[in-house]
Amino acid sequence: MTIQIGTHVRPPKDMPAAHGEVPVWNAENWYYEDFEIGDRLRSLRRTISEGEAMQFNTMVMDLHPYVADAHFAEKEGVFGRRLVAGAQVFAYGLGLAATNCLNSFSYGYDRLRFIKPVFIGDTIYTIRENLSKEPKYDDMGLVRVSYSVFKGEGEQVLYCEHLMTVKYQQASAEQSQVGRKAGEGDSE
Repeated sequence: MTIQIGTHVRPPKDMPAAHGEVPVWNAENWYYEDFEIGDRLRSLRRTISEGEAMQFNTMVMDLHPYVADAHFAEKEGVFGRRLVAGAQVFAYGLGLAATNCLNSFSYGYDRLRFIKPVFIGDTIYTIRENLSKEPKYDDMGLVRVSYSVFKGEGEQVLYCEHLMTVKYQQASAEQSQVGRKAGEGDSE
């Protein structure tokens, strides 16, 4: 199965039916059963500008000299120029390939690594891959996807794995049994 973005939607009840039938961009109605291991998608590319880097730094109060002080970064820094904050690379990298699946909920992130520096003016893109899935609760399974963020012509700068709980389309007795066992002791 090839992932189809923006084609599986749940029509809202509070708008004209003809409008609700129009697919919503980047919103899916995928269920646990729809996630196929190995499916991948690539995002558009995005260049990170000076203005947005400083706006992000100021907004999150990250004023470390490597991201906010050009004089320091150029004269005393290891890389000879300002970096884009790692939190911004993470947010942008995931945002580029994230989907708005109506049936999934973020459970957490694993294996986050900042592999190479990203500089102001660099262009990034993301490849997302479905890695695994397993029954978790009576009504939801756990899906693990990876996000690999690249800059330029393919230099990897970030890797992480996103865990999501995803609703079953129809919970089976087997999933329900596993869900009860897996859910024991979990606190959310």
